[in-house]
Amino acid sequence: MLNKIKPINRSLLLKEDPVFLAKWLLNKYLISTVNNSTIVSKITETEAYKAPEDKASHAYRNKRTKRTNIFFEEGGLAYVYLCYGLHQMFNVVTGPKEVPHAILIRAIEPIQGIQFIKERRKIKDNKNYCNGPGKLCQALGITNNINGIDICNNNSPIWLGDNKPVEAHKILASPRVGIDYAEEWVNVEWRFRVRG
Repeated sequence: MLNKIKPINRSLLLKEDPVFLAKWLLNKYLISTVNNSTIVSKITETEAYKAPEDKASHAYRNKRTKRTNIFFEEGGLAYVYLCYGLHQMFNVVTGPKEVPHAILIRAIEPIQGIQFIKERRKIKDNKNYCNGPGKLCQALGITNNINGIDICNNNSPIWLGDNKPVEAHKILASPRVGIDYAEEWVNVEWRFRVRG
């Protein structure tokens, strides 16, 4: 199956609308080859973050830190950070250079290499393998060591593969998770899931 998947077109990730891209990324393949263990999955849940105005974004007000510098690079790179000192979070940097947008990948559906996910997650309930951003990073072996890698290149340890888009009526929109600090941005419906 893997040899039939083509990397996504980087030029599409340069669009300035992360909300559009968060929906567009649904059903795209997320492929991990870490420690000689290849896992193929489909993206089933995303969240859009649109700086500089979005108070939930790490790059709110164009804030530049050692951690957020990657936001300001051209779209198509991985942004991985540690949340609450516990969970790795995998994001796709989008937009042209100096436009700091990102999309958090919140959940995936494993298709191939599930045995490697079982080894990493050490749980029996397959519904809980990858239904959260920290869980999917553990399942795919994603750590902040891959922060900044090119995820449009199929030679990278983590990359995005093209697949047909999800029809609009099959996409559920709701507020993002865990951003109580974001004031008027709390209830913006920029979390997207594939229905069913």
